[in-house]
Amino acid sequence: MAFIDPKDPPPPGCIFCTQPAAQQDQKYHILHRGERCFIMLNLYPYNNGHLMVAPYEHVGAFDQLSAETLADMMAQAQWAIRALKAAMNPDGFNMGINMGKVAGAGFAEHIHYHIVPRWNGDTNFMPVIGDIKVMPEHLDVVYEKLLQALAETKAS
Repeated sequence: MAFIDPKDPPPPGCIFCTQPAAQQDQKYHILHRGERCFIMLNLYPYNNGHLMVAPYEHVGAFDQLSAETLADMMAQAQWAIRALKAAMNPDGFNMGINMGKVAGAGFAEHIHYHIVPRWNGDTNFMPVIGDIKVMPEHLDVVYEKLLQALAETKAS
């Protein structure tokens, strides 16, 4: 895929720290910056529209978040869901946090909340038999759709 280019690897370190600090929102698919948290697309999405809400603070555990940061994270998650519904019309969502490497966290040192849109029939034999994931839309197209939907929906 064009957006996964081995010649342009992500910078070393925590993506949830380095990418917002780079001030290159389009390049890193950062959709929104809030007071304490931000919304970005997952570079390796499970499904189209797979996004994450992460705090700016480099914290590895959910129970270490301040009440204010947690409230901002959940408000942004609600807003993101409204935008995903408006832009992509999913039938449901998978949402959650993988806390710790043993739980599957790719960046265990920085907590982040996943929101994955789901559609009836979106699972098929390709990932199971062929070890291939089919993505019907390019990440940049999804980024533009969700930017527009966030602008058109109401933030909490």
